[in-house]
Amino acid sequence: MALSLAHLSMGFVQPGVLPTMATQPSSVKMETIADLKVLAKDLNPVVGYWNPLGLGDDHLSLGLGLGFWGNEDASQVIGFLREAEIKHGRIAMAGFVGFCVQSAGLHWPGSLATGLTYEAISAAGGPGAQWDAMPLEGKMQIVGFVGLMELFRESTYALESVGAKHYMRGGKPGYFPSFKAGDVVPHPVPLDLFDPFGLTKNLTPERKAQALLAEVNNGRLAMIGLMGALAATKGCIVPGLDTLGLASYSGEYMAPFEGAW
Repeated sequence: MALSLAHLSMGFVQPGVLPTMATQPSSVKMETIADLKVLAKDLNPVVGYWNPLGLGDDHLSLGLGLGFWGNEDASQVIGFLREAEIKHGRIAMAGFVGFCVQSAGLHWPGSLATGLTYEAISAAGGPGAQWDAMPLEGKMQIVGFVGLMELFRESTYALESVGAKHYMRGGKPGYFPSFKAGDVVPHPVPLDLFDPFGLTKNLTPERKAQALLAEVNNGRLAMIGLMGALAATKGCIVPGLDTLGLASYSGEYMAPFEGAW
């Protein structure tokens, strides 16, 4: 599925904790279940704190179940889960916008490769069929780019270059380090992944805190919306989405490289 670069929003910080992209405090308070309960009320006072699986409550059993958290304390597990939600929410926001754009038949002009125009890819059908119509080399470039961004985000060296810490070691969930700090990247990079045009740097603390809460809520809704759109294209009844005329998809979303080799 071709990537649509919707706005990637801002890295999450707790209200009142507002470091800049270039400088993050070397010590940040790790979140606890009590903090999550307060955050839940700020996000949705009607629903409040709802955690039926008890994620983060019993970190030992959770760690044993996933196989790699057995030696972590509860705050580190919470940091991992908070990072996962924020990251997946951002991806889902971009993905849902991209799904709608591609379903509407909109595409870039020109060609992706010799003899393969974007128009031809768009004509293959919905987003799933368009992904299948891409050559393997194009798919691997997308997967490779995402992998590089993940490695950069997880890099202790990249984080320490801007005075930051890993989200499981006292850092902020959702924080993405700058490409421009120190010698992290061996060549100049004109734009950062986070807020490349500096649209958030002049926000007031109050406005930023509101936007950060909105990001989590919007990300949750986008995750539900994107999964609903995928289900609707497979013939499932999804109220609000199954009547939009989304092109059906006969392939397998969970086998994105099926038939590529």
